[in-house]
Amino acid sequence: MFLGLDIGRQYIKMVAMNKTKDGYKLLDAGHRLVPEPNQAFDPDKIDTHHWVMAIKELLRQQGLNPKKVKTLATGISGAAASVKQITTMEMPTDELESAMTFEARKHIPMDGTDAVIDYQILGSNDKEVDKVDVGLVACTKGVLNTHMDLLKECGLKPGVIDVDPIAVTNAFTYLKDMPNDGLAVLLDIGALSSSLVVWGSGQQYFTRDLPVGGHHFVKEIVDKKELSYTEAQDLLYREGVSSVLKNDSSDDQSGLSVAERSVFDNLIEDIRRSLRFYAKQTGQSFFLKILLTGGAADTPGLTDLISSKLNIDSDILNPFDGIEGADSLSVENPSQYVLAMGLCLRAGMEK
Repeated sequence: MFLGLDIGRQYIKMVAMNKTKDGYKLLDAGHRLVPEPNQAFDPDKIDTHHWVMAIKELLRQQGLNPKKVKTLATGISGAAASVKQITTMEMPTDELESAMTFEARKHIPMDGTDAVIDYQILGSNDKEVDKVDVGLVACTKGVLNTHMDLLKECGLKPGVIDVDPIAVTNAFTYLKDMPNDGLAVLLDIGALSSSLVVWGSGQQYFTRDLPVGGHHFVKEIVDKKELSYTEAQDLLYREGVSSVLKNDSSDDQSGLSVAERSVFDNLIEDIRRSLRFYAKQTGQSFFLKILLTGGAADTPGLTDLISSKLNIDSDILNPFDGIEGADSLSVENPSQYVLAMGLCLRAGMEK
């Protein structure tokens, strides 16, 4: 059995699968709230103790014995790591590793510990002779050690340590055929931030961490409507984006003024800026579709709002669509499991 464990700030999600001759069979999927139920979610108060308790409770809840896990895969968030595609001169392996380490230190938040890197040569650059494209993933040793210590405290044996944006990409490429032309855009909406990924066949891989997440959706309702956190969550689940954008004092539903830009306006503006940056850097702007993943991806009206504001078709990615074994499970809000699914697939790649 392969296990993908998505350790989020607000929820822990898991996906368990076995390999079959045709691919994978879904065995189980489940989630567990990290903070205490029926309490306001305060990200500043979440610490290792909360994660350990939530992970142990999730394993118990799902009846999962860690000893039966062949390979465990977990991920480090995009905010704590760097994922870059870099073009550099062809050079010997030892020089390339030194160059990648130097490059990594420019992109990750250093914490006084050394950078930990992994890289892969993707091939020759199509535009520049004697240059190669390199995929670089990096974090600090402090981040990696903290992550592994957490797993050990839960009684788990650390296996594959991936990076969240790559795990989401792996899930997408397993579920969908990569188009020959154009670019796919993935938006993984977490509690405190969202990971944006842009990728296409033969095109530059790009990821950016956006400082808006589902927690901010709820907080805006709390602040504007003077509701409790749980009341605001319920309203968001029922009414979605209209709970923020509509003007309750009149029939005018045109939204907030520019001076009162909503959290959804901010998210869409961050997406727009990121796509413009990608287009400027690469000359490519044929964005086929924006696929939403993560716990807040199914916020009512969000895909329609993004489509209308950016003029790009948007949809929600269901990681269990067409997967063997999915019909036997009753899964609520499947889009929240995309990251855990990608991690589980990564675990299955290990020999």
